[in-house]
Amino acid sequence: MFPTKTDKARNELQGGQRTLTQRERALLLMADGQRSLTDFSPLFPNRDEAERTIQALIDKGYLQGTKAAAAPAEPPAQPAPSPIPAVEPIQVATAADTFDGKRSLATTRMFLFDICERMFVRRDPKFALQMRDALREARDREAMLTIAALMLTEIEKTAGVERAESLRERIDRLLPPAEVIH
Repeated sequence: MFPTKTDKARNELQGGQRTLTQRERALLLMADGQRSLTDFSPLFPNRDEAERTIQALIDKGYLQGTKAAAAPAEPPAQPAPSPIPAVEPIQVATAADTFDGKRSLATTRMFLFDICERMFVRRDPKFALQMRDALREARDREAMLTIAALMLTEIEKTAGVERAESLRERIDRLLPPAEVIH
């Protein structure tokens, strides 16, 4: 199933009143008709809970389920974008490499914004926008760590397990000891 947002979901994400949990809101942010249950699984402790939550959001009218992402019948009459050449990632020292200040959620959050800019803005601008919006709305530890898990899952898919693990280790060094991502 590849769920998509309904107008009710878009209204929920606009702000003002919040009726859903942060985890449900993160799921709504990601629901674009291109992601399947597998993509939502990192948000939840187990696959069954992910399935139940998606079904509950469908039942409440926030999501609509589709069996598969439909391919467009005819592409618009626009020139095809030129392919982006594959480039080896440039290793750049970051503040996290030499960070010796106070560990905090705020520092971790800023690092996640930085990861978002570096890893997603060019490759997947829509996902980058969703993650920036989600980080701005993340008001507590659980919400921020949920978004971090989503970002690390996408990084693992696009840049590999080693890159994701490297970033996870940096996040571990920034978080207060009791709040380490695993």
